[in-house]
Amino acid sequence: MDLFARDTDEAAPLAWRMRPRRLEEYLGQQALVGPGKPLRHMAETGTVRSMILWGPPGTGKTTLAELLAAESGAHLEHLSAVMAGVKEIRAVVERARALQAQGRTTLLFLDEIHRLNKSQQDALLPHVESGLLTLIGATTENPSFEVNSALLSRARVHVLKPLSEAELLQVLRRALADEERGLGRRRIRVDEEVLGLLARAAAGDARRALGLLETACDFAEPAEDGGEVLGHGALEDVLGHQASAFDKQGDHYYDLLSAIHKSVRSSRPDAALLYIARFVQGGGDPLDVVRRLAAIASEDVGNADPRALPLVMAAWDAYLRLGDYEGQRAIAHAAIHLAVAPKSNAIDQAWKAAKAFVASQPRLEVPTYLRNAPTKLMETLGHGQGYRYAHHEPHGYPAGSAHDCWPEAVPHERFYRPTEYGQEKRYGQLMAWREQLDAEADGGA
Repeated sequence: MDLFARDTDEAAPLAWRMRPRRLEEYLGQQALVGPGKPLRHMAETGTVRSMILWGPPGTGKTTLAELLAAESGAHLEHLSAVMAGVKEIRAVVERARALQAQGRTTLLFLDEIHRLNKSQQDALLPHVESGLLTLIGATTENPSFEVNSALLSRARVHVLKPLSEAELLQVLRRALADEERGLGRRRIRVDEEVLGLLARAAAGDARRALGLLETACDFAEPAEDGGEVLGHGALEDVLGHQASAFDKQGDHYYDLLSAIHKSVRSSRPDAALLYIARFVQGGGDPLDVVRRLAAIASEDVGNADPRALPLVMAAWDAYLRLGDYEGQRAIAHAAIHLAVAPKSNAIDQAWKAAKAFVASQPRLEVPTYLRNAPTKLMETLGHGQGYRYAHHEPHGYPAGSAHDCWPEAVPHERFYRPTEYGQEKRYGQLMAWREQLDAEADGGA
């Protein structure tokens, strides 16, 4: 099969026609295909090993598989984990056996490998192990989470990066100049500003960049010299309908939430707003942001600013009451407050320590003076006896170790350690003052 038979078919999309025929034409991923790099070495030696290509759309995963097959002289089989079942895998295996008898190797390109089900994995694994099939899996998802560990252990993961703006500009210029497969015969003049806008709108995706260029060129104006001109105005309608979106179950979705959280924790309000705007404009639910902000309020701000959590909850309520457009401002309000606020993870650390301590004390019991006594029997057992009502005590505090509310026969542990930041500094002072009252009460007993 000629992998590039349709390259010159003018009815095919520009992105299809412009796919590289040789590694020398391949743009991007130089850490993998540059001189002396792993995939270049495989192509030059003709020995391709099983691999998983992990990267966002439009970074050249399918093209790399085709180039490796073409340059190594191997036969390429193409399957999708979504569309192909066990029957299709077995058919590939039979063809591979026939080719093996002729001295040819078979590469199996398995698109969307993260969607491989158990029966597909069981059908495929022994043939990858035996070397009958060399697997090239492609995925946009983290393979360590999504791919069967047995397959993962037999394939090296190569990470593909989004193309840089400079690389996308090369892709666009090449398509405009190529007379055989691209748009060269139309002699379209495009200034650098327009090309830059197209490259930025493509967000690292070469396929998208070429699709945007092809659509934009439908609006090119005739020029006096017989060529065409693609002006800035032609881009408005094209780019206006090319909203950047992402899969809610994909890595990018969680990467953005992570970036929001870490920007707020790092006290960077502008970065937090940047990632929130990208998340929302990419189709993310603003309520997912406000949920994350609620977690941040306790985890990263805590008692350094006790207003943080109520403010986030108020923003949540405002979003639900005001609607999306106005409500987004309330979320931005809360995010800025959290980012600027003093930070403390003392609550988070205290809670983790308390859970770990309780897990190590299976026989922990409540002291009798703290127990409830709703019946006479419980009173006779001493429940509630010796309890001191704080509001009747000097300073509103029952001082002394005899009323420390700690379980008997359990070593005392300090979980909450206030920081010196914000309101938490005052909390530390209050705790130290009460410890002094305890010492005075115990010393006078």
